[in-house]
Amino acid sequence: MNNLQALLEIGLSWLFYLGIHSLLASLWMKQLVQNKAARWMPFYRLFFNVTAIALLALPLSLLYNYHQDWLIEWQGIWFMLSLSINLIAIGGIIWSLRWYDGKEFLGLRQLKNRQQRIEDQENFHLSPLHRFVRHPWYSLGLMMLWTRNMDEGMLLSAIMITLYMLIGLNLEERKLLIYHGEKYRLFQQKVPALIPRPWKYLHKEDIQKILNA
Repeated sequence: MNNLQALLEIGLSWLFYLGIHSLLASLWMKQLVQNKAARWMPFYRLFFNVTAIALLALPLSLLYNYHQDWLIEWQGIWFMLSLSINLIAIGGIIWSLRWYDGKEFLGLRQLKNRQQRIEDQENFHLSPLHRFVRHPWYSLGLMMLWTRNMDEGMLLSAIMITLYMLIGLNLEERKLLIYHGEKYRLFQQKVPALIPRPWKYLHKEDIQKILNA
């Protein structure tokens, strides 16, 4: 197999994965299931998570078997910087979990309560990281993604995942506006989406104003 063919397979595998992921995450698909087979709605979130993990096997296996020289390699002090960024990002995700409903996120609460609504059942809330960016997990994920050693296959994957996250972020924002209305609109005005800005973050009085909107 030549290098171009291998890259094409990696790219197509990510298109397949991201396409299925986007379809299952869409309100359109949730509404379709709710209208046509409402009894399966309690399983939807759990099915979404299991599918998202299982379908990663294809692109990750192609990346694992792709062997080319590094375009970007973190070495010496730069390796320590990369490692530090990854540890901070992983620690930030783990630390922030305490402000999320894990059973809701996994889909176990929906299954237990036999919930058939398409909306997320968890109320609008703000973790400490939300004071600085609206989507902290996206920001932390991008930090980890772009501090990897990069060959052509990994670089292609990073670009595709980043573009998908940016598109998905806009779709997610629309959904959150539908779910939370004025609360989320005020949040958008006060806090950047992904990249923190020293002059733009939530003060304590801002948090109360948003939560009481």
